[in-house]
Amino acid sequence: MSPARVSLARRALATVSDQPDKPQVLFVCVHNADRSQMAAAFLTHLAGDRVLVRSAGSAPADQVNPAVVEAMAEAGIDISAEIPKVLTGDAVQASDVVITMGCGDTCPIFPGKRYEDWQLDDPADRGVDAVRPIRDQIEARVRVLIDDLLPGERG
Repeated sequence: MSPARVSLARRALATVSDQPDKPQVLFVCVHNADRSQMAAAFLTHLAGDRVLVRSAGSAPADQVNPAVVEAMAEAGIDISAEIPKVLTGDAVQASDVVITMGCGDTCPIFPGKRYEDWQLDDPADRGVDAVRPIRDQIEARVRVLIDDLLPGERG
């Protein structure tokens, strides 16, 4: 990973970690180029500043999947400037909820953290037609997560 990308990832972690009064959610998939990017974008879009969100991958890709960028744009969310980030133990430690999506055993486990594994098809190497249903499943799960994290609040 280039020094500029490492710097961006560290800044993002610091920004999120400095606000302990809000739920913090980490979405993890292997390449941080598909599912975790969509989930983070939906949570950020739907919950606004009520939840602190990050995403990462155990083996980050060079860029976010263009079909994912297109599918999210269709949903009114621009993720074209996002970059895949590397998963760190610090990111997991700083999070209240860690949601994995096909990353296997690469996510470190810390006591007291809430872990969920969302079984979703992998949109890698698929066109936008195949990404849309995955996007919609992720949005539905994120909406349930928001209701759980912020009971009684509607955004």
